[in-house]
Amino acid sequence: MKKLIILTKFVLLLALVVFLFSFTHNRNAARKLSKVDIEFLDENDPFITLNTVNKLLVQNQDSVTGVDKETLVLKEMESRLLENAMIRDAQVYVTVDGVLGAKIEQRNPIGRVSASPNYYVDADGKKMPLSTVYAARVPIITGRSKTNFTEITPLLLKIHEDDFMKQSVVGINVAMDGSVVLKLRKHDFDVAFGKPKDMDLKFQNFKAFYQKTKQDNTLKNYRIIDLQFGNQVVATKKE
Repeated sequence: MKKLIILTKFVLLLALVVFLFSFTHNRNAARKLSKVDIEFLDENDPFITLNTVNKLLVQNQDSVTGVDKETLVLKEMESRLLENAMIRDAQVYVTVDGVLGAKIEQRNPIGRVSASPNYYVDADGKKMPLSTVYAARVPIITGRSKTNFTEITPLLLKIHEDDFMKQSVVGINVAMDGSVVLKLRKHDFDVAFGKPKDMDLKFQNFKAFYQKTKQDNTLKNYRIIDLQFGNQVVATKKE
């Protein structure tokens, strides 16, 4: 008899737990979205508008607020976001209080190719279209390449990560053999960088030469600064 009472209590308790879980689940599923919380994880200015992200999250809706949570398919939302050319990664979630959240990582342009049409090279070395919302201040790339200039991605990354070079380099010309010439802001001389190798050493040599000639006020006298000879900087003066 005692075992029967214990079993009965267990069954009743289990039934209560199942009922409460089902009630909570159904109530939560029926809850409508209250707002949207979109977070850009990178430090770049937005290349895509919040309104565009909203439309990608829930299609065929003027607003996502008021939409039933149970109608949402988060994986499909993420897939739509990832199809956008400005987005590198996306995570979509819904909170228990009805907030639809999206964490967006944008693609990071590090160079702009002068072509027809123009396009960016991003930090992954991939071709990226220009944004109608924001224009990135990155070096302009000219010359010829069979690989959309992906061969200079390591150099672009190095420039992007170096404050002095990032502020100084405004143009990169790439020859068919892969050698590179840098164009600098406010200076009319060329920097013959050669192929994208030994980059740290070349940066170091150029900075030392730049600071020395700037102090001597002789920087304006040069036409070409050549960094292709190891520790030696070969500078050609104007005629």
